[in-house]
Amino acid sequence: MIGFDFSPLLQMLAMATLLGGLPLAWAWRRGRGAPHRERLRLLTVLAMTLTFELILFGAFTRLTDSGLGCPDWPGCYGHASPLGAHGDIQQAQTAMPTGPVTHGKAWVEMLHRYFASAVGFLILVTAVLHTRWRREPGMPSPAWSWLSLAWVLVQGLFGALTVTMKLFPAIVTLHLLLALGLLMLLGWQAQRLGDRVLLVGEGLRRGLVLVLAIVLMQVALGGWVSTNYAVLACDEFPTCQGGWWPAMDFARGFTLWRELGLHHDGSVLPFEALVAIHWTHRLFALCATGAVLLLAWRLQVAGLGRWAWRLLLILLWQLLSGLSNVVLDWPLVAALAHTGGAAALLLCLTLLRARTQPLTLNA
Repeated sequence: MIGFDFSPLLQMLAMATLLGGLPLAWAWRRGRGAPHRERLRLLTVLAMTLTFELILFGAFTRLTDSGLGCPDWPGCYGHASPLGAHGDIQQAQTAMPTGPVTHGKAWVEMLHRYFASAVGFLILVTAVLHTRWRREPGMPSPAWSWLSLAWVLVQGLFGALTVTMKLFPAIVTLHLLLALGLLMLLGWQAQRLGDRVLLVGEGLRRGLVLVLAIVLMQVALGGWVSTNYAVLACDEFPTCQGGWWPAMDFARGFTLWRELGLHHDGSVLPFEALVAIHWTHRLFALCATGAVLLLAWRLQVAGLGRWAWRLLLILLWQLLSGLSNVVLDWPLVAALAHTGGAAALLLCLTLLRARTQPLTLNA
């Protein structure tokens, strides 16, 4: 059964409640006796942490070619788990032993869905509690919490489209970007629920926004590389295909609305298009690296050396993991490390921007 099949939806919701209830119970016990604002912050930080881990697991799902391990949504062949779909999976695996449907890939795909549902449940509870406690002194508006919940629902829709549209590159890339956006949104809320601020000049605050936009663009390009499987289009460093400007087809490489491996007219995507995708990401990395280095220097001058070193360490991690993907033929560990580094860099910039306030705040 291919496409949407909502028959296992109630079981999936029950699974989400169970899995999301476990970290919720831990957070509730840990925050017992604390002010409601601090408890909300703890729940938000927990949701943020789990979202980061979910991004890594989503990357693992994609990199192991498990995205179509269950070709329908939200369940697996109309069941809430691969156990009930054993016969269908076995039949599909017998027809095509290497996939896309195998027992292992079905479990990876469904575990990813369970994990995502649990995070959604936790964000729902946070929004409800935030609304319940909204009238307490010092409590920020619950609008951000409900925005996070709406974001999760949109993210779930794109997760469904990822399956039903057969790993359509634009959909898969947007699915990744929405996940990163949720991480940043939760990080912003966590900082706003705290009481620590950093007073900096308005120029530095604007610079933070600019660097964040540049890094986000670079991450989007990286997602486009990954979803088009263009990582190994350039398997040497620092050159590509033996030169500094290899043969490239930018028009086809950056045609956004097309199926995986195909041009919009149905023709096979040429290798030069993959080279264009990879090389663009590599060239823009120079811009992103320069922007982060300049920001780190500005932070050091402003007396925020700890934040500067955090950015530099994450940047080094990204450069080494990205280089490893090229020269080591895209090993799974390096690919996951690169995804995690991108998420960490965006989160670090978001947390820093959320914590900063202009120097004239108390003037």
